[in-house]
Amino acid sequence: MSTTPAGTGAGEGSLEAPTRHPLDWRSESFYDSAAIDRELERVFDICHGCRRCFSLCNSFPTLFDAVDATESGEVASLDRKVFAEVVDHCYLCDMCYMTKCPYVPPHPWNVDFPHLMLRAKAARVRTDGLRLRDRVLAATDVVGAFAGIPVVVETVNALNRSSAGRTVLEKVLGVDRSAPLPTYHARSARQRLAGIGTVREAAPAAAATAAAAGDTGTAAAGRTATSGRVAVFTTCYGNRNDPELVEDLVAVLEHNGIDVALLGAERCCGMPRLELGDLEAVARLKERNVPQLLAALERGYDLLAPIPSCVLMFKQELPLMYPEDADVRRIAGRMFDPFEYLMLRHAAGRLRTDFPVPLGKVSYHVPCHLRVQNIGLKTRDLLRLIPGTSIDTIERCSGHNGTYGVKARFRAASMRIGKPVVQRVESAQAEHYASDCPMAGEQIESGLQSARAPEHPLRLLRLAYGLMSELPAASARPP
Repeated sequence: MSTTPAGTGAGEGSLEAPTRHPLDWRSESFYDSAAIDRELERVFDICHGCRRCFSLCNSFPTLFDAVDATESGEVASLDRKVFAEVVDHCYLCDMCYMTKCPYVPPHPWNVDFPHLMLRAKAARVRTDGLRLRDRVLAATDVVGAFAGIPVVVETVNALNRSSAGRTVLEKVLGVDRSAPLPTYHARSARQRLAGIGTVREAAPAAAATAAAAGDTGTAAAGRTATSGRVAVFTTCYGNRNDPELVEDLVAVLEHNGIDVALLGAERCCGMPRLELGDLEAVARLKERNVPQLLAALERGYDLLAPIPSCVLMFKQELPLMYPEDADVRRIAGRMFDPFEYLMLRHAAGRLRTDFPVPLGKVSYHVPCHLRVQNIGLKTRDLLRLIPGTSIDTIERCSGHNGTYGVKARFRAASMRIGKPVVQRVESAQAEHYASDCPMAGEQIESGLQSARAPEHPLRLLRLAYGLMSELPAASARPP
């Protein structure tokens, strides 16, 4: 079988850097089912002839096994139900595009597997809508606000911990009873950190004046420059499920002499909706968040978020949805991963490196949505600066991937995907194991033979700076 499109003369691979095309999601042709079906068959045929991505997500084994089971051994023979299954198994980690596929643009074959899966999902959402269970699982900010009500939070947490409650969740929301679920906190990160102040959205007249004057020096600067002033986008997870994570971030920033504030208000970044293909919901959230982020930029703040997926949403996904939007591009240019920002400070001689507490050996997992930011392994590099610390770096998918890893339908596949990571953590026998994505950390924990909680790299950095009175029990070396 030949996968070379007629007339292209294209060979395998490209010597040019990958180019990501914007999403034409506001055109009617984007949702044309016949066109999508033709493109799925074209790309699946290329994937079938290549198979480099067999070890990534479950989309590829699903496709390859189905093709191999046909009498012809060709994609054209597949039942179109298989196409839908392949689409469902894609959780937009982007690793096939970034690390495996030799046919991404500017190659003439123009293969962008994740964006094709997103297009197919978006078309299905437009035609069929979303099931209630999917809407609930993706509404992380709304659910977090409700579950965090003081009179509700203990009931929700107890329900999530009980076998009876998990049975109900599995039947009603399709949440696997063995999947890790986050704890909700009545006192959110924004409440705990109210004392550091917020950056409020500019009044219309002030915003117009700032726009007429042009970008501030901070906003116009390249990504190698930092202002030393940071506005934190706490994220849904950091605000309601892991407020200690945001506290750790603020403590580390302030220890390094960085002026820190919170955004005046925020909503979900939109990544959970993007993964479902609900692009209209992403657009509504963008309209709520952009004014708040711009207000911070107009006052000379850089932007940080502690969850890689949220950073990626503002760095990559929204600019691809809104390539003509100068405000979105401006935000993308000043949104940083925390360790990316701290290493920029280090390069400028402005990071404290007087670490009194060694960490020993750290087993460190790099989340997919951090890898695809193309910033290098900044977390690893910073932790290596700590005396008496060694880093065992794991660049594999944990299998959690947003809501994918908690759904009963996909739970077994998610655990298979993450098994190599779990094995690496167990074999490392390190004093600590960590992931920049707290949900990936919980996924790893759920696969360990002996229960042991993960620690976020920001918590480890705070420990190394001596900013905590004692090591948590989870840090003890395993027997």
